[in-house]
Amino acid sequence: MELLFNFLKSTMLATLVFWGIIFTEQFTLEMLPFVFLSVLPIFIVCIIAITFTIRPFFWVMETEVFDRKSVFRKVFPFYSMICFAICIYGILMSSNAIYFIAFFSASFISTSQSWVWFTKEANTENNQEQLN
Repeated sequence: MELLFNFLKSTMLATLVFWGIIFTEQFTLEMLPFVFLSVLPIFIVCIIAITFTIRPFFWVMETEVFDRKSVFRKVFPFYSMICFAICIYGILMSSNAIYFIAFFSASFISTSQSWVWFTKEANTENNQEQLN
C-alpha cells in the first residue's frame, strides 16, 4: 500500500511541478484539459522511475540491521547527484526548451521527494510498532 501511495504522491508532485513551470512561460485556458490528460502519462513515468531506480535499493539493501534510514543515508546522496547531472544534461541538450526543463525538473524533484517518503513511512511504521 505504501508503494501505491508513493506513486500517487509522486504523480501529483510531478504534475504540479511540470505544469507550474510551463504556466510560468505560457498559460491559456485551452491548456487546462491537457493538465488532466497528462496525469496518466506522468503516473506511468513515476511508476517506472520509482520501481526501477529507487525501490530496488530498498528491496536489496534493507535488512533487520540495515534499516531504510541507513539505506537513505548511504545511497541517496549518490543517487541525487547522478540524477541531477542527467537532468541538467537533458536540459542543456534540449536547448533549454520549456517542456524539457519542466520534464527534467519534475523528474528530479519527484524522485528526490520519493526517497524521503519511503524513508519517512518506515519511521512512521517503526514508531507505531513501538507504541503497540
